[in-house]
Amino acid sequence: MVDKRGKVRSILLPPSMWRELVALRGDAGPDEPVFRSRQGGALDPMSVQRIVKAAAIRAGLPKAVSPHWLRHAHCSHALDRGANPALVRDTAGHADLRVTSVYSHARPSDSSARFLIG
Repeated sequence: MVDKRGKVRSILLPPSMWRELVALRGDAGPDEPVFRSRQGGALDPMSVQRIVKAAAIRAGLPKAVSPHWLRHAHCSHALDRGANPALVRDTAGHADLRVTSVYSHARPSDSSARFLIG
């Protein structure tokens, strides 16, 4: 995957998701997009935005849903489930761990004290 800064990043996928993506590719070449526009090329950011918003409306989700909202949810859920913050930073392509920390949400029932007693 190439991010918005042109940096190539690899993203690990579960085998089942990889099989689904390979099936979607059909006879596409290795450098061709998996999800194509109506014209056959790669989807541009505005097209992705429209597709995500339309899917959210069909699912009865709030209008605030966006591709970035999904990215935020991924980072937040990974951190909530105990993922190493440095791993989430690298997966998200953040240059600084402080950016990743924005996705960490303290909850009223959380307490750092539970980490003090072994």
